[in-house]
Amino acid sequence: MTPTIFDGITASRVETPRYVAGVLERPASDPANPEATIVFVHGNVSSALFFQPTMLALPAGMRALAVDLRGFGDSETKPVDATRGLGDFADDVRSVLDALGLAAVHLVGWSMGGGVVMQLALEAPARVLSLTLESPVSPYGFGGTHGPDGTRNDEDGAGTGGGAANPDFVARIEAGDTSADEQTSPRTVFRTAYVARPELQAEHEDIWVASMLTTATGVDNYPGDVAPSPNWPGFSAGTRGVLNTMAPQLFDVSGIVDLAFKPPVLWVRGEKDAIVSDASFFDLNQLGKLGVLPDWPGEEVAPPQPMVTQMRAVLDRYAANGGTYREVALPEAGHAPHLDEAATFVHELVAHVEAVEHGSPLGR
Repeated sequence: MTPTIFDGITASRVETPRYVAGVLERPASDPANPEATIVFVHGNVSSALFFQPTMLALPAGMRALAVDLRGFGDSETKPVDATRGLGDFADDVRSVLDALGLAAVHLVGWSMGGGVVMQLALEAPARVLSLTLESPVSPYGFGGTHGPDGTRNDEDGAGTGGGAANPDFVARIEAGDTSADEQTSPRTVFRTAYVARPELQAEHEDIWVASMLTTATGVDNYPGDVAPSPNWPGFSAGTRGVLNTMAPQLFDVSGIVDLAFKPPVLWVRGEKDAIVSDASFFDLNQLGKLGVLPDWPGEEVAPPQPMVTQMRAVLDRYAANGGTYREVALPEAGHAPHLDEAATFVHELVAHVEAVEHGSPLGR
């Protein structure tokens, strides 16, 4: 069996009042006096394992930590209350910071993790020295909205949440499927949706698939429960589980634009991202528009979500209100720029962190 922990990375379990968290660490060369502490937060159907190459590539003086969210990786599986948006996950990360005695850190959030770190910044801005958003979920959630301001298509967020997951994909996670036989196998999803250049990941692909397979399934975890809807496609988000945390009626972190203290933001995205884009193949309204799903009611009723446009609009307001951000779009990257364009991602992240540490945050 392929070891999942890279040389130079240590794995531990950290007990907090909220949950027992799996935590990976690449210590600083001087553990008593790190130049900076960077905390990585993974996305959906993944874990901290995905960040190991990035952590090892950081300057030796920096301390790198990666936290497993509840129900992922080596963390305890506990129910996720979706009525709080991504609040359960944000509070979990904060509890790990408390347990490790970390007052303020540089946060990196990938995909859903981008929403988690925005939620944490919204609730506890003093804990955040900087934000790096890698292919982040829109500040208005995943699916069910239109326009740069995140206007909901329907009041009930039809077509979002737990019902949007492919049941065969969920079943294959439960079964621990490591094959690439079907489009819905985790390995195939990794190759076709997570990265744009899967051939570069051959050496570690088994580890990335093992990470995906740590996902706890069920109505309290991934994907969550489902509620009926009179609107196409006939369901809306429930109140439990992972996918419902990002339903537009339950999640909105656009309020970061009004923070009194605004940590500098680096936004890194891949131009070949199949998951988070203005035409996402994981947005049911986009699939309806393409004819993949039947009976789509049309653009006026159920338009696809312009996820990148919404992120940029919020960050423009963030900057207009006194914050700073920098957008880096990588042409050869998919949903995981830290894998597809690893050297560039590390370069941009280190420049961002060092600028903040030296008191001169990089603006737009």
